[in-house]
Amino acid sequence: MSHPTTRILALLELLQAHHRLTGADLAQRLDVDERTIRRYATRLAELGIPVQADRGRYGGYHLLPGYKLPPLMFTDEEAVAVVLGLLAGARLGLSTAAPAVDSALAKVQRVLPAQLRERTAAVREALDFTLAPREARAPGTGTLLVLGEATSRRRRVRLTYRSYQGQDSERELDPYGLVFHHGRWYVTGHDHHRADLRTFRLDRIGEATITEHTFTPPAEFNPVQHVTQSLAGVPYAWEVQVTLHTTLDEARKRIPASTATLTDTEDGVLLRTRAERLDGMAMMLAGLGWSFRIHHPAELKEEVRSHAARLVAASEH
Repeated sequence: MSHPTTRILALLELLQAHHRLTGADLAQRLDVDERTIRRYATRLAELGIPVQADRGRYGGYHLLPGYKLPPLMFTDEEAVAVVLGLLAGARLGLSTAAPAVDSALAKVQRVLPAQLRERTAAVREALDFTLAPREARAPGTGTLLVLGEATSRRRRVRLTYRSYQGQDSERELDPYGLVFHHGRWYVTGHDHHRADLRTFRLDRIGEATITEHTFTPPAEFNPVQHVTQSLAGVPYAWEVQVTLHTTLDEARKRIPASTATLTDTEDGVLLRTRAERLDGMAMMLAGLGWSFRIHHPAELKEEVRSHAARLVAASEH
């Protein structure tokens, strides 16, 4: 955004999106000094756009109340950013509704100049991903918006929830944060029903309503860390403990926090996790490429031996 005209248009967009912004704030956002902001505002006024500048401690720049601007055209950079963002969101399963991506792309294409529309369409057709599409469990758009607002305003929500076992319950939750992880949306916070920190999948939430109760989240609470640790502790059938003969840094590069808990020890890295199937755990351990020692369960040792035998048999064909 180096060209002055681009920055002037960006200034206009910021003033349209915000009630009032100070010169210092605008200068920081546009990476210029405040004198340049004054010059840009003067230029907009010369073009007939009513930008008002107020002096004093609470002064700043704003558009004349009631003035509405027509939609602005996208620059090449903005158009590409929007199109790529929509395509990536659909690929990752980030969208709440699949038709919304296609309809949004169609609307963006309609407002672009002919040449830019053709070029972005060409990028869309030519683009491919190394990442496989996520089979996402999309939450309701209304649910996501309610929880986003409640988290931002620090308001308790009342919601209905269906567990993975199909049991319905009503909860009151202080939402500390929203997290998107591996194709699924989660909300984490204080569950008053259990009087504890809990994590809920948004696609299992029925109704969600903001209440008048406010809350203060714990200092330095990390929603991403809490969600990934919660997922690592999901009560699958087998509890597994294995020492990996590698360093903690190397283990963290290969094993996601949502898969297992990793602890540095004198003998290596202690991996704690749970698994529904031990044959899958044996394949995972073999694929890491490190030697290891199985502490628990004993049945995992037999699964590792069986997996090794299958590999030997396959290599002899």
